[in-house]
Amino acid sequence: MDFLSQALAAIILSTLTLAIESAGMAVLIHWVRAYFARGIKTQSFWHTAVLMTRFTSMAILLHLLQILLWAAFYRLRCLKSWESSFYFSAATYSTVGYGDIVLPPVWRLLGPVEAIMGVLMCGISVSALFAVATRLIGNEVQSPADKVA
Repeated sequence: MDFLSQALAAIILSTLTLAIESAGMAVLIHWVRAYFARGIKTQSFWHTAVLMTRFTSMAILLHLLQILLWAAFYRLRCLKSWESSFYFSAATYSTVGYGDIVLPPVWRLLGPVEAIMGVLMCGISVSALFAVATRLIGNEVQSPADKVA
C-alpha cells in the first residue's frame, strides 16, 4: 500500500509540474512571438537585454511555483515546517540534494521523482531560452541584403 500511495502522489505531482511548466512556457512563447512580430530587428541592445531578462525571470518564477507545489505536498504529508519543506523541495528539484533533511521512509520515492522532474523542466526552460537567443542572434547577423530578400 505504501508504494501505491507514493506512486499515485508521484504521478499527480509530476502531472501538475508538467502542466505548470507547459502552460507557463506557452504563455512565454506567445509573448515572445508577439515581441518578434513587432519587429525585433529594429530594437536596440537594451530592448534585447530586457527581453532576455524578462524571459529568464519568468522561467525562474515558473520553477519556483513548481518547487512550491512539491513543498506544499511535503508540508502536508512529510515535514513539520514550511521552511523545511521548501528547502528540501528546492534542494531536490535543483538536484543539489544536501541530505540534511530527508523524507520519511514511506515517502522517500518522491525525492528522486522530483529531481527527475526538475532536470526535465529546467531543460524545457533552457531550450526555450536558447531558441529566443538563437533568434536574436540570427536577426543581428543578417546582412541588409538578406533582410530585403
